[in-house]
Amino acid sequence: MITYGAGAPAPQIDVDGCEEISCDVLIVGCGVAGLYTALNLPTNLSVEIICKEDVASCDSMLAQGGICVQRDDDDYDPWFEDTLRAGHYENRKESVDIMIRESRPLIDDLLSLGVRFDRNPAGELDYTREGAHSRPRILHTADLTGAEITTKLLLAVEARTNVSIHEYTTMRDLLIEDGCCVGVLATDGANETVKFLARDTVLATGGVGGLYPRSTNFRSLTGDGCRICRDAGIELEHMDYVQIHPTSLYTPKPDRSFLISESCRGEGAILLDAHGQRFTDELQPRDVVTAAIYHQMEKDHTEHVWLSFENVPAEVITSHFTNIYKRCLAEGYDILHEPIPVVPAQHYLMGGIHVDAESRTAMPHLYAAGETSCNGVHGKNRLASNSLLESMVFARRAALDIAESQKARKKGRSL
Repeated sequence: MITYGAGAPAPQIDVDGCEEISCDVLIVGCGVAGLYTALNLPTNLSVEIICKEDVASCDSMLAQGGICVQRDDDDYDPWFEDTLRAGHYENRKESVDIMIRESRPLIDDLLSLGVRFDRNPAGELDYTREGAHSRPRILHTADLTGAEITTKLLLAVEARTNVSIHEYTTMRDLLIEDGCCVGVLATDGANETVKFLARDTVLATGGVGGLYPRSTNFRSLTGDGCRICRDAGIELEHMDYVQIHPTSLYTPKPDRSFLISESCRGEGAILLDAHGQRFTDELQPRDVVTAAIYHQMEKDHTEHVWLSFENVPAEVITSHFTNIYKRCLAEGYDILHEPIPVVPAQHYLMGGIHVDAESRTAMPHLYAAGETSCNGVHGKNRLASNSLLESMVFARRAALDIAESQKARKKGRSL
């Protein structure tokens, strides 16, 4: 008998005679975690992807800074230590090790899919550095790295004949049978109820920024995966570990906060107080810089501090930070000649649905990947540009585990 994770569907959801769609794998979310899961599943498995808004309205599209990669063998220990130091040594070391060791093959795969990372004049991949990194190890596509990666993943997924994408389709509850997840209950764009029945389900529903008055996230990201799992009694972890990004463009408007990438500070931008004086080391971990900004705002009785690009070459601003430059111009600030007002904003959830190294949740046949999951990589505070990589590394591991377990079940045995 199929039951619902929260015990019963919400009263406004009519489940009688609703449409049913069956598949081998259901993926909830179309960011890099959801898309990369689909790409790493065998093509003989039928895959359905649902997303709450249109495919472009995922936070992966907004990632500016870049994606980390292990440059050489000598970079393993420094990167490992940088990640743990930023995470206040509350990281799951096994997960950090997996992320680092699987970074280069993943980047090679992205390059094979046509992702265009910036290169130096010699034609080699261009690495930059951000706050709390001890050396440059971050690949980027100007300040639109997330959009470049997500777009290329989406094109590859759309070319798969075994994958169907359902936009404007919102997960409402889990479907559970004999203690195992067998899919989800959802409503589509016409508010019609749909049961998605699946052998395995992957939650890649993103973060919680839509619950905050000031966030860099899309407003539609309201922690749905975490909330629904909590109601179903599935273990969550460190839900209070929420990262506040130090620099979003200050505006009194109630819109989504526009992120000013940490890579700006990595390239030399500095923080100034109300009197034009530098007041902190901008390359400290995000939580440390955020605390310094809040302290300075309180001291100066202001609603923001200033970020100056005076030490950043103009050609870097116009080539590397093109999107940021244009957005600031639209808001009335020319960063080539003047500082911009910045203020901290909610940015990322380090906690989430507890998963193991294969992205399995506490419920059989239910996986979670990306920001909605907690595999322990980030600890208490995420190191800049680890998130895109972590999301895809553990999405791939979920896909491989699903493929192996479904192959085994078809042979009449279980893993």
